Amino acid sequence: MKVALVTGAGSGIGRACAIALGEAGYAMVLAGRTLDKLKDTQGLIKGKSIAVATDVTDPKSVAHLFAETKREFGRLDVLFNNAGTGAPGTIMLEDLTFEQWTNVVNTNLTGPFLCTQAAFKLMKSQDPQGGRIINNGSISAHAPRPNSAPYTSTKHAITGLTKSTSLDGRKYNIACGQIDIGNAATDMTARMAGGVPQADGSLKPEPTMDVNEVARAIVHMASLPLSANVLFMTVMATKMPLVGRG
Repeated sequence: MKVALVTGAGSGIGRACAIALGEAGYAMVLAGRTLDKLKDTQGLIKGKSIAVATDVTDPKSVAHLFAETKREFGRLDVLFNNAGTGAPGTIMLEDLTFEQWTNVVNTNLTGPFLCTQAAFKLMKSQDPQGGRIINNGSISAHAPRPNSAPYTSTKHAITGLTKSTSLDGRKYNIACGQIDIGNAATDMTARMAGGVPQADGSLKPEPTMDVNEVARAIVHMASLPLSANVLFMTVMATKMPLVGRG
């Protein structure tokens, strides 16, 4: 039995990916801040699963998450570092508070690092050794939206973490890749139908795509043998304004 852990599994992309991985035969570890939401996801999972309330910014909480994973299943084969947050897009860079900056950095960068570190310790000690880590990078790992300095900075940093993890994991048979997602239809992207700020200062609606396309991509990345790796994958709504003049 293979085991997958998804952070931010209580809603959106995390929930869709957890369901898809369960359908693909993985035992699931669901992590997130709100246990009730995790329980809702758990009710949709096919096969065995556990839900662990987790604050990925807290080293003790992360340690508890991975201890529960080892206690319940004895190993971990896939970690999807998906949990993330952003500062309000209505706040200009010069008006961001220090607390707003650090909240995003702690969740989007420190959290994945702490989970990656804990996954390394478990994956290198298990038999058979190794596993796979997938980071949610976002389109913002390539190009910013207006008023998104904290989110964009952390997503660019995730690319560095992915590369370092891929290199440092080789000796333990740990593969690491990154999925950069553009406009998956979730509660967070519902506002796009009414228009979102563009680089030229205008407000325009943007196309979205079915979140289950992201889930299928994650299952593909997760299911490769450890001798192969998708280092970077971009999955986006075909007509979203990523390429071209802003």
